[in-house]
Amino acid sequence: MSGPRGNSFFLGNSSGVNFSIILSPRDAETGKLQLANCSGSKRAGDWNLDVTPGVNISKVTVSLTRTLELCLPNATECCPSPLCMVETLQVLACRGSVMLAQLLIQAEIFANSSFTGNVSENATIIPNQAFKPLGSCPCNLTAGACDVRCCCDLECTPDLQQLFSGSCFTGVFGGDVNPPYDQLCSSQSMEYTPEWFPFLCVQSSLDNTPFLGYFYHGSISTPKVPSFKIPPQTSPGKPFTGYREGDPIITEEDEYFTVPQQSMAGQCVGNAPVAYLHDFDVKCLTNLESYKEGLPHDMRINSGTADFIQQNVVYRAITDRGKFITESENLLAAEVLCQNVTFAEHYKFIWKDKNIEQVNVTVFHGSLCDGEILTQRFTVEFLSLNSTNGEELFENPGYQVGKPVRAANLNASDPLGSLNIWQPAGRGLCASATYRPVLFGVDSYSGCILEVDINEDCSLLRGNVTEKLNALIQATHIGKRDNSSYSDRNDWLEIIRLDPLSSNVSTGGLKGICPDIPANLNIHIIFAKVGAVQGIPQQQILAVQISYSTVLWQFQCGLGCKNTLSFLPITASVQFIEVPAQPPLPVSRYQKLYAEFDCSRNEVCWPQLLYPLTRFYTGEPYSQSLAKGLFLAFLVLLAAIMSNPWFSKLWNR
Repeated sequence: MSGPRGNSFFLGNSSGVNFSIILSPRDAETGKLQLANCSGSKRAGDWNLDVTPGVNISKVTVSLTRTLELCLPNATECCPSPLCMVETLQVLACRGSVMLAQLLIQAEIFANSSFTGNVSENATIIPNQAFKPLGSCPCNLTAGACDVRCCCDLECTPDLQQLFSGSCFTGVFGGDVNPPYDQLCSSQSMEYTPEWFPFLCVQSSLDNTPFLGYFYHGSISTPKVPSFKIPPQTSPGKPFTGYREGDPIITEEDEYFTVPQQSMAGQCVGNAPVAYLHDFDVKCLTNLESYKEGLPHDMRINSGTADFIQQNVVYRAITDRGKFITESENLLAAEVLCQNVTFAEHYKFIWKDKNIEQVNVTVFHGSLCDGEILTQRFTVEFLSLNSTNGEELFENPGYQVGKPVRAANLNASDPLGSLNIWQPAGRGLCASATYRPVLFGVDSYSGCILEVDINEDCSLLRGNVTEKLNALIQATHIGKRDNSSYSDRNDWLEIIRLDPLSSNVSTGGLKGICPDIPANLNIHIIFAKVGAVQGIPQQQILAVQISYSTVLWQFQCGLGCKNTLSFLPITASVQFIEVPAQPPLPVSRYQKLYAEFDCSRNEVCWPQLLYPLTRFYTGEPYSQSLAKGLFLAFLVLLAAIMSNPWFSKLWNR
């Protein structure tokens, strides 16, 4: 402890626990601390002990009450020397006469002082990292204070080192920056030493160690603090060239326009930027304690042409709080604290080309009380300026990620169709599950649970499961593009259906077993990027295939087999597969031969076999690499000569 205040925590129930602090002088003969007892108080000498109780954890604060100023002539109650005090404290937690916990504190506190001398302008000389480690004691992280368990820290006095002498940091971090390495002749760290080790081992000083490379070629970089600030433009006065799909929307202060959105982990992020032409609809849980207001609605937005537009905000009051309040604790009316907060925000961006023409915001306010959990809703929708009656006329005929896939039933009088997957609710049963549309570019996997009786007929079960899976696909065709017209049959693709195979497997009269149940529906959608409209990719669906995967259903018997119902999970998966818009050109014979010598495609690179002998190799001086290469060639030539039969005959003569 090097300051006038220190904090620690007591884990557990603190009711009935007595906390005390005592000074622990050392015995003059043995040097050991005196034994502590539970008869102390919350004040000892110049030290006070404060305890802040909590739920299963209590904060313990030790503070110094005296001043830390250096003594002036004829002054008292001050520090006579820069090292003001060195004391050993013990904090005890007792229940009656039984000691529950003990904290040992070594306090070494210096007096407060202000520097009045001249500042030296001599720069610190940093040794060459290639020959001497820059950090001889890497665990010394705190300047002017002793780092616990860092035995190479010169600021640790012998008394402090005695507290942790048995648990010092080891290895390079603990100060052993030049440990013996395996290739050293005097090293015995290798468990298995080959016979040729004494011939090829290294005889060198520890000052010339390969561990120096851990500290060599260090680079200095400016820390980058992540923020939602936009870097200034390199050329002053350069006009804003407009937004492209996915670009973050910019405010007048050159910051990102943010609306709460869901992260990949499913949690809500309050400062997530809004991307151009990307719609979303999210719900976030909050309470009165953690509620935070978003960006002010009077903030102006960059339209895309360096002009700024004001948001058109309409405020409305929530009449039915039950749709947003999902949980409420039973509190007395006199104790409830309420506050007017935002329940929902709906943003509509009117766009044209690469610019934003108008922003309309509808904000719903309501009263949120302490103990209630609020489900906030935030929606962002981009509408084209050419939209009529709220229905958007798509300037880009292709699909956009997150838009529903268009389906049609061209064989019926009403061509409107649907392509859905399940959205289970409650217990996840198929009887109570609702539907949600398949979104373009979003791979999905959903399912529900079907209740099956032990005496269920297998043929009827297969028909029931197939019927529920087919209910998801109320269509015969899928639109190639997002603006496919019902009157033009060429705008639609017929769904390829691979019906489940009929089962002829007999169960032999066994109950509770049904093979070949088509419990999994697989929807594969193949698409390609066929162009771009104003920089936005135009994506088109090329084919849609539906297939089934079968499973073996077997009745699961619970405790005592009293229940005659079992559960069969049925699932539906959607996978989007992107293919090239045009088939790739066939690979020529030359390209096939060249691929064998392409170093970027193969682990073995034959063209670089003699790379160390070229001028491009900079690992060592060229003269040394050339000498080593010639010596290696001499050894290869010598081995070839000695392996020849005539050499053995000549040697025998």
